[in-house]
Amino acid sequence: MTALIVVVLAFLFLWALLGLKIVRPYQRGVVERLGKYQRVVQPGLNLIIPFIERLIKVDMREQVVDVPPQEVITKDNATVTVDAIVYYEVTDPVKVLYNVANFRLATIKLAQTNLRNVIGDLTLDESLTSRERINAKLRDVLDEATDKWGAKVTRVELQRIEPPSDVTEAMHRQMKAERDRRAVVLEAEGVRQAAILKAEGEKQARILEAEGQAAAIQRVADAEKYKLLTVAEGEAQAIERVYAAIHKGNPTKDLITIKYLEALAKMAEGKATKLFVPYEASGILSALTVVLESLRDKAGGTEK
Repeated sequence: MTALIVVVLAFLFLWALLGLKIVRPYQRGVVERLGKYQRVVQPGLNLIIPFIERLIKVDMREQVVDVPPQEVITKDNATVTVDAIVYYEVTDPVKVLYNVANFRLATIKLAQTNLRNVIGDLTLDESLTSRERINAKLRDVLDEATDKWGAKVTRVELQRIEPPSDVTEAMHRQMKAERDRRAVVLEAEGVRQAAILKAEGEKQARILEAEGQAAAIQRVADAEKYKLLTVAEGEAQAIERVYAAIHKGNPTKDLITIKYLEALAKMAEGKATKLFVPYEASGILSALTVVLESLRDKAGGTEK
């Protein structure tokens, strides 16, 4: 009897031990009873009925699916090799167990198919420069398809888009030609800017030189004008003083005649062939001519 009790107690202990299940914080447990869905248990210590119930643990963390590289034909009939990564997380552990047989394989095949569709609508240049657009469109398509599987596609990243070797070589030549073109354009722009700056500098120098010459000419002209005005003013004052002195001294006609003769002598010393005598001196000169003629006649009679 004692042995039977020990066996029963051992069986009960083993039964209870088999029924205790620990679910981790990042997991959810799906309990099946005799092959039928029963409930979902939360993280912690849970008790199930051994041999009758089964606990299936589902990882709720974000998972990564590496989509194998595949060749895709673009809209302009260029073949490119595409490699992508899909990130997803389980939102419903029941659906992910019962709605799809192999979630990872289904996700990979779905991603490959939609990669062909998305890149097939783009040209080679668009597929190489529109990674964000491809990622967003592929994420939307996969998220919509995996929603009934109890998972959510968080993001899709294209690791590599590799065109054929001949296209790559042509692209390298194109990039080199573009860089050479930019270098030539920049060099020509630099030469043009240098020529413009040089011409602008010469223009400014000539303008400044012309302004300096104009200012110098203006100052010389002002000085000459000042000189002429000063000389003219001095001569005018001298004439006025001489005239005032002559009238103040009350000169005789003989003295005036002598002064006229002295003036005529100075005028005759020049290279002029004509002399203009003032009207006031014409009478004196006439009288002087008569006197000289009478003197000459007298001299002639004496010789006889």
